[in-house]
Amino acid sequence: MAVLLWIGLILSAVSAIHDQIGLVEAIDVGLCYGTLGNDLPPATQVIKLYQKNGISKVRLFDPNPEALQALRASQISVSLGIRNEDLPALAASQDAVNNWFATNVQPYLNDVVFSYITVGNEVVPGVLGPNVLPVMQFLKTILQANNLPGIKITTVVPATVLGASFPPSAGAFSEESAPVMKGILDFLSAQGWPLMINVYPYFAYKSDPVNVRLDYAQFTATSPVVQDGALSYSNLFDAIVDAFISAMEKQNAGNVNVVVSESGWPSDGSGNFTSPQLAGTYNRNFITHIVGKTGTPKRPGAEIEAYIFATFNENQKPIGEEQHFGLFFPSMEPVYPVFN
Repeated sequence: MAVLLWIGLILSAVSAIHDQIGLVEAIDVGLCYGTLGNDLPPATQVIKLYQKNGISKVRLFDPNPEALQALRASQISVSLGIRNEDLPALAASQDAVNNWFATNVQPYLNDVVFSYITVGNEVVPGVLGPNVLPVMQFLKTILQANNLPGIKITTVVPATVLGASFPPSAGAFSEESAPVMKGILDFLSAQGWPLMINVYPYFAYKSDPVNVRLDYAQFTATSPVVQDGALSYSNLFDAIVDAFISAMEKQNAGNVNVVVSESGWPSDGSGNFTSPQLAGTYNRNFITHIVGKTGTPKRPGAEIEAYIFATFNENQKPIGEEQHFGLFFPSMEPVYPVFN
């Protein structure tokens, strides 16, 4: 009895400490940490904000030394991006990638948890796309030489890689994207690594509000909206993800998993399409959908790793909705309630 009482007292004390410092249970959804603002808080404060709100994963768009330093010993999993403009030089040689890794990853390996290195952000389709596969191959050589099986290599692609996306079963890569995606997917398939995809029901709704229902875009429809053969879709997010999966299947890469590297809804900047209420509804429902591990109609029950775009409203992005995807103001006050 004495031992049980002692354990109970310890657990109560730990709980009280957590309450005191504002820690909450971790949620299995990450945040994108963009830095295109001249009024953003220091990285040390940002990491504390993540910890306070239970954020266990972060996506960095580039190897920001201040952010990486702040992430030391945080146990937050990091997806680290390679800048698009660096890809041509890195694709030229193994030595160039060795130097990049030695500068941006090696110094942090002991106390930063790297989950992914992403080779470029939305460079397929485009002139930089052919650089992705060589850089991936060079990075794989480094990871094998350093015995780092916990780090996966991937790239981030937008929905514009798809030439067809409706219905989801018709999903296929565009004529421009297909050759580059074939090489990337063969590589990912052989390693068992996922493809990162950016999924934005918001943009589909905004571009065609007559035919794309708001409840379908916001996870609030109560019955199927789209029927695709035997599969029923009650939300647009699942339909977009399954269009990507169909496209991969057509490239004989149906075994490649997907990670949703970005999804979100702006709180301002585009009239009636944007408001804190709409953004809050989308992101809260998005978290519920991801944490619920319901998968998609094509892959029911599959776990989908996902990141919300973005942490902050960033005032150096293009004027309009692009400045208003943040869950937080630069003051670190929430734009709308999401986590509590």
